[in-house]
Amino acid sequence: MRLPESQVAVLNAASATDERTIAQLAEATDQKPETVTGAVFDLRDEGLVSVTETTAESVELTDEGVQYAEEDLPEVRLYRAALDVGDGDAVPMGQVIGASSLGGPQVDIALSNFARKGYGTIDSGELAPDADADPDADEEAAALAALAAGESVDADVLDQLESRQLVVRHERTIRAVTLTDEGVTALMEGVEAAETVDRLTPELLTSGEWEDVEFTEYNVEADAPEARGGKKHILRQTADRVKDVLTGMGFAEMEGPHADADFWINDCLFMPQDHPARTHWDRFALDVPPMEDIPEDLIDRVRDAHLNGVGEDGDGYHSPWSEDFARAIALRGHTTSLSMRYLSGHEVGELEPPQRYFSVEKVYRNDTLDPTHLLEFYQIEGWVMAEDLSVRDLMGTFEEFYSHFGITDIQFKPHYNPYTEPSFELFGRHPETGELIEIGNSGMFREEVLRPLGVECDVMAWGLALERLLMLMYGFDDIRDVHGTLCDLDLLRETEVLK
Repeated sequence: MRLPESQVAVLNAASATDERTIAQLAEATDQKPETVTGAVFDLRDEGLVSVTETTAESVELTDEGVQYAEEDLPEVRLYRAALDVGDGDAVPMGQVIGASSLGGPQVDIALSNFARKGYGTIDSGELAPDADADPDADEEAAALAALAAGESVDADVLDQLESRQLVVRHERTIRAVTLTDEGVTALMEGVEAAETVDRLTPELLTSGEWEDVEFTEYNVEADAPEARGGKKHILRQTADRVKDVLTGMGFAEMEGPHADADFWINDCLFMPQDHPARTHWDRFALDVPPMEDIPEDLIDRVRDAHLNGVGEDGDGYHSPWSEDFARAIALRGHTTSLSMRYLSGHEVGELEPPQRYFSVEKVYRNDTLDPTHLLEFYQIEGWVMAEDLSVRDLMGTFEEFYSHFGITDIQFKPHYNPYTEPSFELFGRHPETGELIEIGNSGMFREEVLRPLGVECDVMAWGLALERLLMLMYGFDDIRDVHGTLCDLDLLRETEVLK
């Protein structure tokens, strides 16, 4: 029997009684593991060897895990600092954090795990350590030390470390090879190495040697290393798709600052300055100089609308209105700040109806994280300026827009907004759970919004959630699956947005 040289070497190195791994055969034959793997699969196809496969898992500490294994977990450092500073009594949180020398994201990590592990309580800005807690018995800290020493740890603790991104699990397939009876017989009868080539070269063609050589057979079913290149994130793909759809519907795109004056973000929208959404609990205020580039006459008209209303029957809020607060800078909580800039003529000059504008940009809100809320997300903003618009025009626009994404079951619910009347929320049905999910808010801008801006006709407007559109398209039930620290990388690599 004549076989390629690599197969002959593997056949001679294999055993009929003991399993030999690919790594062992590679060392015995002085060949690359991938060469041995190819030869093994070819020999298996000829019935000369049998191959068994097992899966082995290894655990590796991340850089953050290595740091905590050496320096202690942030929550342990916070607990020890609380004991040192307060001698067991409640201490102001800032004082404890300063004493712990924690900085950056480690502060949030320490605070989120402090109460979870029973190290104490956090209430009204004070941290009270539990004197009976034992940081030396912390299972996660002990597991990090054990892993650093090459030891195994409990599976539940390992799951927790993985969820904190302190360890990475690796799975690999181990293949073991054994000679079959046919393989033993072949060796006893004699196996010769045949000279083979793996490609046709110009030299073989010109010399005519190609007629006498034996070409290597390729096993197209053999495992090959997976090469993964970069690709555009599914969220950005969806944003581009939304832009294409809205452009096709006749809309032009708006652009503007992420950090803007509260005047553009809220005051122009007839949002009272004492509204709960405008407190430091719900917005991200920036400690920077106030915005000066706002037309004084526009400020006067907006202030008057807040204090006195618009028109003979108008009625304002009769609550204090501060120009300093209006000029203060914050991260925009919605991209309607762009709509106010464009409708006022401040951004691109005075606009004559009809007009259609949109944006697909990031906004920032101090929300509680959950499957449908993030601190920053993408909003699909849009508005239409024209004469004699109605709610039916607005609903028809949504039906056309969502139909481009295969979504036809859109439901509407009346709603209250300070800036639109009438107003309604949009809901779509989740394809997996069947539940209705809020996907946006919309309405007709009120006179108190439009008249100070100098707009004399109707304007219908909306703000839709890009991430929730993605949930309806692909059945995600948690928007953290597609971006952030909990995102599923395999899902991002494999999902493509359909055009």
